[in-house]
Amino acid sequence: MDVIDQLKAFVATARTGSFTAAGEELGVSHRLPARYVAELEQRLGVRLFQRTTRRVGLTPVGEVLLSRAPKLLDDFDDLISEVSEEAHQMSGDIRVSAPILFGETYVTGLLGRFTRQYPGIMVDLKLSDKPAELAEDGIDLAFIIGRTDPRLLETRLLGRFQFGVFASPSYLDKHGTPHSIADLSMHSCLGDSTRPSTRRWHFKQDDKEGSVPVKVAYRVNSTRSVLDLAVEGVALAYTPEFAALAKVQSGELVQVLQDYAWESQTVSLAQLAGRVIPRKLVALVDFALEDAKTHSGLDPIGPEVDERD
Repeated sequence: MDVIDQLKAFVATARTGSFTAAGEELGVSHRLPARYVAELEQRLGVRLFQRTTRRVGLTPVGEVLLSRAPKLLDDFDDLISEVSEEAHQMSGDIRVSAPILFGETYVTGLLGRFTRQYPGIMVDLKLSDKPAELAEDGIDLAFIIGRTDPRLLETRLLGRFQFGVFASPSYLDKHGTPHSIADLSMHSCLGDSTRPSTRRWHFKQDDKEGSVPVKVAYRVNSTRSVLDLAVEGVALAYTPEFAALAKVQSGELVQVLQDYAWESQTVSLAQLAGRVIPRKLVALVDFALEDAKTHSGLDPIGPEVDERD
């Protein structure tokens, strides 16, 4: 049995937690991963998994192998692609992660455009608001909002998104349109409790930074729910512009107080530091950077502005 197939079975089992799930991921019989892993353990003379009736868990030696095997397999796939007759046609898998809302409203569209250009590449997108664990989850590329750790990750700045204030036409008809920061004291506001502060909104005007207290009428830990409540005319919403873009385009929401520069956050493309980058991943990074220049939702990286994580 080819050691490459054995390593693929090992990695798939480690990621999924069972031989059956590994077989589904690899598209083979559920019996094969168990056999391949047993052959690999015999080849190496070590036990890679602790097996129970319900799940398999890595041994310390298995954890060491998992920390390096995915990169080895990626490098092998890239080498084969380069020397094969179809080297000109990019192929293989790329595992990508992104925060849920940003992933649903921006990243999925970007990846759709990418795979149309590179039909031989299969993208596996994982959406989660938990910090991305690139090594543990086998992530090749992560979209990260806010600051990153340069000691662990190599990053490229993709762009910056702005926050804005939004309301439904029905709300504005009933309560009037705010024209200044001071007007916010006369309005009810929606609080997104996924953010550090729901009772103060941060802005910048004439190169001066400030914040304004707001009267929160409704608090919810979901930006999507904040937007839905705003559409219903409950109150004003303070949310990323990319999240509200579709509802603004449909006429369900109107952006107000646009004379103010509300806070912004950066979006970075991150990968594990110190690794050889496969051609398929280089292609995705280059595509994402170019795509961000022409599609709504992100602003190009310019002078530093106020950014709060």
